[in-house]
Amino acid sequence: MKLSIIIPVFNEEKTIAEMLKRVSNINIDGIEKQIILVNDGSTDATASEIRFRSNRDEIRNFKIINHEENMGKGAAVRTGIANANGDYIIIQDADLEYNPKDIEKLVRPIFEGKSKVVYGTRLKRLPSFSKEERTPRFLLHYMGNKFLSLLTSILYGQWITDMETCYKLFPRKAVEDIKLNARGFEFEPEITSKLLKRGYKILEVPITTKPRGYNEGKKLNTVKDGFIALWSLLKYRFVE
Repeated sequence: MKLSIIIPVFNEEKTIAEMLKRVSNINIDGIEKQIILVNDGSTDATASEIRFRSNRDEIRNFKIINHEENMGKGAAVRTGIANANGDYIIIQDADLEYNPKDIEKLVRPIFEGKSKVVYGTRLKRLPSFSKEERTPRFLLHYMGNKFLSLLTSILYGQWITDMETCYKLFPRKAVEDIKLNARGFEFEPEITSKLLKRGYKILEVPITTKPRGYNEGKKLNTVKDGFIALWSLLKYRFVE
């Protein structure tokens, strides 16, 4: 099986080299990797970090696509999907919140024939209230995601605990005939809505993450992007 790993990146000069190394070092029996990095108009040193690291032995086998200007995460993922040739696609954020070693957890149910779509859920637990998880912003984000996941479950008839997760693994053929419109973080509810409406059941597997704060470069605006996600869930329930 060939797996296309799409990495959208915008202004992640501090983390992109380590993330590329981690993704490059993933070895899963029976999996051939295609790594697609979409540099979404970064204005910091991300591009130079990518160029430098692409010539090092420990960073291997990835394709770089550059957007001349920042177009948003959804647009970057759509570019990645258009260039993917794997049997399956998974999204990997460029920061270090998600551990690429967890990708094997998502792939395993595919091999076992349990599901064709697998999400990595962070929310089958309560917050640990570590330093990163006891800020008002984190708790607002946590509760907002719980609400959006509950709304997804009600609207689309399948229980989902973490609709906003980055780790979404799905067949490439599942999105070949789906028109995706998202430019920003509304990609998460749009792809979830359209997969569910086409009859795909989503299997969730627990993953661990290392949340980062806004002072470390987190880009999601909980309130603004939360309202956009809410509208997207409602809209795509009734229209394409």
